[in-house]
Amino acid sequence: MRPARLKLPGKRALAVIVSIVLLSVAAGLAAIFSGIYDVSAVRQHTAPVFWILEATMRSGVRRQASGIEPPPLADPELVRRGFLLHRESCLQCHGAPGVSPHDVGKALLPAPNNLVQTALEWKAAEIYWVTKSGLKMTGMPAWGMRYSDEDLWAIVAFVKHMPRLTARAYAEMGERAGTEAAKTEPAEAARAGDPANGKYALQQYACTTCHLVPGMVTGASHVGPSLHGIARRTFLAGRLPNTRENMVRWIRDPKSVSLATLMPDLGVTEQHARDMVAYLHSVEKGAR
Repeated sequence: MRPARLKLPGKRALAVIVSIVLLSVAAGLAAIFSGIYDVSAVRQHTAPVFWILEATMRSGVRRQASGIEPPPLADPELVRRGFLLHRESCLQCHGAPGVSPHDVGKALLPAPNNLVQTALEWKAAEIYWVTKSGLKMTGMPAWGMRYSDEDLWAIVAFVKHMPRLTARAYAEMGERAGTEAAKTEPAEAARAGDPANGKYALQQYACTTCHLVPGMVTGASHVGPSLHGIARRTFLAGRLPNTRENMVRWIRDPKSVSLATLMPDLGVTEQHARDMVAYLHSVEKGAR
């Protein structure tokens, strides 16, 4: 018995399919360029758009976090450290038991989650991944370059502990901590620059808000000069010989090179600056 042949659509059916696809694309482009969709942060997304964004985000987080194994999170000292880090970097947008978010957090759309709800609904690995990697188009930053893995897990430990806290218990944690700051771990000795990490660092230090950066998708940023071809320039800031070490210095402390520069001190670490330089040299070499 011969297997049934796959019946392909006829020319007319194929023409109908192509027409539908082209009309859909045209309708999508018309919606984009007409400006009909309200992109303001004072009106919520429509229900279908909100569902698409939420479902895409949840599915993406589950997939990315699926292979992450959390460490033990019940240690009171880990929770205490997480409280300090949360107070330092998370409280402004998410608030805490009995504590309102800052006005910046309240004005974001979508509004940042109440982390008590997050602790109840999300797995520890998922909270860790989101804290480390951030979320596009939500205002949630990626903290992976600012905090060590130990610090990130401390934040997770505190978030998972939050459903047990009353407003008074949270206030008492603050009273015990006083003005204590969340001290960072000692910096590691600088290693050779990593181009892949350098590309990530250029994004995380917001370099793309002022510069066009080769190999990166950015807006039309012309506040500062384009970084295309920077590795081939003779001087940095018109005066500093363009070596790798001098580029690291320029990135980390621009005012030491030129008091007139508008480039701010972004708090770039030695290692991250080396990574940025490695990336800028690698894309230049690849372009030759």
